[in-house]
Amino acid sequence: MHLFWIDAFTDQLFAGNPAGVVPLERWPQDDALLQRIAFENGLAETAFFVRTGPERFHIRWLTPNAEVDLCGHATLASAFVIFEHLGQSGARITLDSRSGPLVVSRLADGRLELDFPATPVAPVADDALRTRVAATIGQPVAALGRSKFDLVALLADANAVRAAQPDFPAIAALDARGLVITAPGDRGADFVSRFFAPRLAVPEDPVTGSAHCALTPFWAERLGRTSLHAHQLSARGGQLACTLAGDRVKLAGRAVLYLRGELAV
Repeated sequence: MHLFWIDAFTDQLFAGNPAGVVPLERWPQDDALLQRIAFENGLAETAFFVRTGPERFHIRWLTPNAEVDLCGHATLASAFVIFEHLGQSGARITLDSRSGPLVVSRLADGRLELDFPATPVAPVADDALRTRVAATIGQPVAALGRSKFDLVALLADANAVRAAQPDFPAIAALDARGLVITAPGDRGADFVSRFFAPRLAVPEDPVTGSAHCALTPFWAERLGRTSLHAHQLSARGGQLACTLAGDRVKLAGRAVLYLRGELAV
């Protein structure tokens, strides 16, 4: 098995979100092997894929302790490997997944664009929960919502997002995959965010594509525009070009190879 370690949603090494990518000729008989590899890699996500056609693949994503339904940065990383290191021709591939078929296009400027399902945020009118969420990050929460996967907390401004001090055990106790905190952007961004998923052994994710499937429609409605530039304010940082297209979200970004090797399994 080959292993690629890719920094996604960045054009600089040691930034963005690192993902493991393991191309397979076929799925192993025992899924436990995939989970062991993801645990051993110790990355937020390891993606595995099998080619099923000239431009089609089946992809799966695993954190160190669970398989997940959708992952943006590991999909971007996988597409980068397919195009740049496995000799894929053309400008478009389809990755079949738990979240349906996901199309990735190679743009003229070299960026890769993911076409994902939107996961709109529904308001949560629960003052007790909003107070509880505020306590988990040490910042007031102006409004609270819930997407298909996560709780989404709106904060006052970008500095409040930067200053948040997450209480990971308290966040893990919330009834959601993870917690997204977001605010109007600064420094050239339309909006900013951070994402915490301690339930999945990912205390703070550096750049989270799946969270932007919720954040893009959330901010498109507030800002009155469908094309937005996002910054995720983790220590590594990441940038995403986000476009709302009906019930789909398109996320464009770059990726960089950090490591290529072989797994002795």
